[in-house]
Amino acid sequence: MQGITVVDHPLVRHKLSLMRDKRRSTKGFRQLLNEIGMLLCYEVTRDLPTESVEIETPMTTMVGTQIAGKKLVLAPILRAGVGFLDGMLTLVPAARVAHIGLYRDPESLQAVEYYFKAPSDLADRMVLVLDPMLATANSAVAAIDRLKERGAKDLRFVCLLAAPEGIEKLRGSHPDVNIWTAAVDDKLNDHGYIVPGLGDAGDRMYGTR
Repeated sequence: MQGITVVDHPLVRHKLSLMRDKRRSTKGFRQLLNEIGMLLCYEVTRDLPTESVEIETPMTTMVGTQIAGKKLVLAPILRAGVGFLDGMLTLVPAARVAHIGLYRDPESLQAVEYYFKAPSDLADRMVLVLDPMLATANSAVAAIDRLKERGAKDLRFVCLLAAPEGIEKLRGSHPDVNIWTAAVDDKLNDHGYIVPGLGDAGDRMYGTR
């Protein structure tokens, strides 16, 4: 599918299968989400711009490579998106962090905003929008709308699972925002949950129901 990258790495597939298991503990689920976050971050940043820099090793002077330009912004959609954050910050510790608080109205399934905080220079940075589940895409679209209102121009969406319906809506609303995911599942059920999915990622992260 155009604009979609499925990270089909054996470690990602293995860890995702462990997470899908309903018997997985809250601690285990959080740890696996953290680990997959690192693996997805590695893939989504594969084409970051670089520049040459002269350095001195203990042996000699050489020309090395470093990331060019301003550092990334990681923008988790609260609450489940935070599960990706620590793993990604381990790889990119200088990244800035935006927080987008949204919850899904249980009747309309629409996203309701309750918190938004982001760096002032979003226009100068690549922004990774983080949410484990791309289901109806209402939260993803609302988050990207707000980030664009604040000046963001270079955005990418990173998720653990995506439903075809969510992909279609996100790409239809924001065709300039590409998606990285560990898997594309079959469909949404009548309650807007991904099938076969893994349940509610936020509930499983925090041990709530």
